[in-house]
Amino acid sequence: MADTTIKVDPAVRDRLQELARDRGITMRDLVAQLAGATPTKEELAQRREETKAYVEEHFLGGPYTEQDASAGQQLWADVVSGRVGEVQ
Repeated sequence: MADTTIKVDPAVRDRLQELARDRGITMRDLVAQLAGATPTKEELAQRREETKAYVEEHFLGGPYTEQDASAGQQLWADVVSGRVGEVQ
């Protein structure tokens, strides 16, 4: 594999070195891990569609609607605000 150079500010370079050192890996491996773990917009859209299809099939028994989205947002708001009890 041929090496290439990525130009970054010295502060970014130092941060990458620190992160790599903390993980006991090279900066090259760290950058590879970060790139591999960060999905593209297309990958995120595909995950969303796959998740939506799974939820429709296994939980809703039909299409995911705006009402479902609103109910989910309200439930999350209730959880964050503490209006919903702890999950055991």
